[in-house]
Amino acid sequence: MGLGDEDAEIFDWAGGMGTFAKPAIDAADRVLTTLLFTDIVGSTSIAERIGDTAWRGLLARHNSVVRRELDRYRGREVATTGDGFLAMFDSAARAVRCAASICVAVQCLELTVRTAVHTGEVELVAGDVRGLAVHAAARIGQLAKPEEVLVSATTVDLLQASGLRFEERGTHELKGLSGSRAIYAYVGDEAPPA
Repeated sequence: MGLGDEDAEIFDWAGGMGTFAKPAIDAADRVLTTLLFTDIVGSTSIAERIGDTAWRGLLARHNSVVRRELDRYRGREVATTGDGFLAMFDSAARAVRCAASICVAVQCLELTVRTAVHTGEVELVAGDVRGLAVHAAARIGQLAKPEEVLVSATTVDLLQASGLRFEERGTHELKGLSGSRAIYAYVGDEAPPA
């Protein structure tokens, strides 16, 4: 047997050409994610009191602190909102814990934030997220009190065995969205068994 006389196996992929490397029928890239919104409480009055230059410096320090917490909990920054953040998480528990951690971390700057966490399907468009889940998370954030982590019932349902504890905050109509939605506040993690 000479060089090039070996047996060869040939695979015919022609029958599968229509199924590989094609985008889904829906051109939009939709994913299930947990969203975190943060918002500095009283940012306008703080900016007025300390002036534009000092406010820019304070906001830069705030953003650094929040980004550190997002990294710590494996969150992905989507956007800054002027005085807050929108971030995505692949874990609802990490999103809630990150929100609580941010509330504590910004205290070193003498700032207070309100936060909201909601899980839903979003559309990814050029590094941004869109969809009703984003609107719901933003509206939940508007209900939050200073240093409070408000969480949608959807997210709480996903966290039943997580060890996180929540208190009911009633049902609320969210501006622009139909139907009442149950809202909860994160109150901490269960104590480990003794």
